[in-house]
Amino acid sequence: MVGSFDVVILGAGAAGLFCAARSGQAGLRVLLIDHAEKVAEKIRISGGGRCNFTNLDTTPRHFHSANPAFCKSALARFTPSAFVELVRRHGIPFHEKHRGQLFCDESAERIIDMLLAECAAGHVQRWQPCAVQAVQHREGQFEVATTRGPVSAPRLVVATGGLSIPKIGASGFGHQLARQFGHAIVPTRPALVPLTFETTDWAPFAALAGISLEVAIEAGPGKPRTRFVEDLLFTHRGLSGPAVLQASSLWEPGDSLHIDLLPGFDVALALLEAKASSRRHLSNVLAQWLPQRLGDAWLTLQGLPPSRPIADTKDADLRSLGRALAHWQVSPNGTEGFRKAEATAGGVDTRELDSRSMQSRRIPGLFFIGEVVDVLGWLGGFNFQWAWASAAACADAIASSPPPHAPG
Repeated sequence: MVGSFDVVILGAGAAGLFCAARSGQAGLRVLLIDHAEKVAEKIRISGGGRCNFTNLDTTPRHFHSANPAFCKSALARFTPSAFVELVRRHGIPFHEKHRGQLFCDESAERIIDMLLAECAAGHVQRWQPCAVQAVQHREGQFEVATTRGPVSAPRLVVATGGLSIPKIGASGFGHQLARQFGHAIVPTRPALVPLTFETTDWAPFAALAGISLEVAIEAGPGKPRTRFVEDLLFTHRGLSGPAVLQASSLWEPGDSLHIDLLPGFDVALALLEAKASSRRHLSNVLAQWLPQRLGDAWLTLQGLPPSRPIADTKDADLRSLGRALAHWQVSPNGTEGFRKAEATAGGVDTRELDSRSMQSRRIPGLFFIGEVVDVLGWLGGFNFQWAWASAAACADAIASSPPPHAPG
C-alpha cells in the first residue's frame, strides 16, 4: 500500500470537501481523491458564478426522495446558520437575493478557497487528478487502487455526485460502486432542467424565445400538486427559467404542467373592466400585464386579432381568454438532459443507509453523501445545504466511533 488512512473520500465536490475538512479537523487521517483536474467545478459555475451556497428557509419539505423522511436528521443537526457562521468566519461577503437564497457578493471561488483552507487546517491529503481503478473490501479494510497507487482505510466515503453536467466531470461511478456493494439505486433522471416540446406543438411559441415573466406553475402527482411561483423563460425548444427547473424535478413523461401566466390577477375581470372604458386594441390592453409578443401570440391562438378594439370583443371571448391565461396546460415531450441539468433525481436508495450517519446498512464503514444519494433539493441553495448537512453527519459519525472490525 502507498498509504493507510483513517478515511478515504471519493469526490472533491461540495460534500466531499466539507466531509474531508470536518473529518481532518477531528483528528482523522484523511485522503480525498477526485478524477477531475479542477476542484469543485460545480461550485464554481453555480449561481451564475456567485454560488447560491444555502437557503435560510431550508426544511425537509424542500426535498424530493423515494424515502422523504431520510433527510430530516442531517438537516436538523447541521442548519444553514451553521454554514453561514463558517462563511462569516472566513470573511466572505454575501447577500440574500430571493426567498432565503444566499449568494456570494463576489466569486464562487471564495467558497472553494474556504473549503480548501478548511481541508488544509485538517491536514487533508488531496490527490487530484487521480482516477480510481477498483475498490475492494477485505478484512474490515477498503482497498482502493488508483492511478497514484493503492491505498487503504477502514472507512470509505462516496461523494462522487450525480450525472448532471458530464462536461465538468460528472459520471455514474458512485452508483456503480453502490451496486458493487449490493445497494439498490432509485432510477436516475435529469432534474432542475429545461423541458422540451414536439416541434410542431411548440411552433406557435418558438419565436417567443428570450421572453421571461413570473408565473405560478403546478407539477407532480397528487392533489393539490406542488406549486411554485418563479420566473418562466421561453426558449426555441421549450420552457426554462426557475419555474420550469423546479417543476422538472416532479415531471415525468406523459405528465402535463399547469401554468398561470398572471398569478394573483383576475385577467377576465380586468379585460371586462377595460372593455367598458376603453377603445384600445386587445394587443395594447394585454401589454399592460404581459410582454407584448406573448400577449399577441396568445390572442392569435385564441382566434382573436390583436388589432381588434377591445370594445368590439364579446364578453364570452374575453372570459375565455382570461381562463386560458390562468390555466395554460402543456405537455412536454422531454428534457434537455443531463448536459443542462443542475442536479440528478434518484441515486443510492436511502432506505439502505443510516440517516444519522449516512453509513451503509450493508457494509460497515461505507458511507454515501451529497448528490449521489436519492435526495434532491429544490432550486435555490437547498442542494448545497444537503451537501453540507450530509457531509457533517458523516464526518461527525466517523469521528465519534471506532473503525468497524473485520468479520470474525
